[in-house]
Amino acid sequence: MTNALIVIDIQESFRARPLWKALDNPALIGNVQRLVDAARANGELVVWVLHSEPGSGGLFDPANGHVRIVDDLKPADGEPIITKTSHNAFSTTNLGQTLTAAGVRSVTVTGLNTEQCVETTARVASDFGYEVTFVIDATGTFPIAHWDAPADRSVEELLADPRTLSAADIKARTAYVLAGRFATVRSTDDYLGV
Repeated sequence: MTNALIVIDIQESFRARPLWKALDNPALIGNVQRLVDAARANGELVVWVLHSEPGSGGLFDPANGHVRIVDDLKPADGEPIITKTSHNAFSTTNLGQTLTAAGVRSVTVTGLNTEQCVETTARVASDFGYEVTFVIDATGTFPIAHWDAPADRSVEELLADPRTLSAADIKARTAYVLAGRFATVRSTDDYLGV
C-alpha cells in the first residue's frame, strides 16, 4: 500500500454550529464518499481524523457527543479513527506510525476546514516527506470574520460585514499556497479520472 486517504474533521461538531449553513461546498460529503469508495476499491488505507477539545464544554468537547464522523459517512471495519487535539493530524496522534506501518508514501487529504486543519495537515505531511494530493472540492470551509469583529455575531451579520473573508477567497488562497510547494491540488473528478 502506497497511498492513504485522510478524511479530516468531517464531524457532527461542525454541523451543530449555526455557521454550518454557510458551508461553501454542498458537495463536500458526496465528494469525500466518492474518494472513500475509490480508495477502498484500490486497496488504499482510509484514515478518519476527528478534532477534539476535551474539557472545553463546547461542540468539540467529546463529553457533548458531537465528536463523531458525520452520520452520512461510515468507516469500514479496520479503518483507523484518530482523534487529534491540534490543527494538524500528526502532532498529537499516532498518524505517522499508522502510515509507516501500512507502507504509505503518499497521502490524499480532504475535510474541514480547508485552510485550517486540512491545509496544516498537508503542509506537515509534505515536511515529513509524503507526496501530498489536496482534493480541493473534497474540502469545505466557512467565511472568516475580521479579527476585530465581535465574536457573538449571527451568521447573517458575519456575511453582511464587508471585512469578512469569503470562503471562495479562502479556498483560492489555499490552492495558491499549496500548489507546487506542498501538494498537488486537484478536483475530485480529476483525481478519479472522470
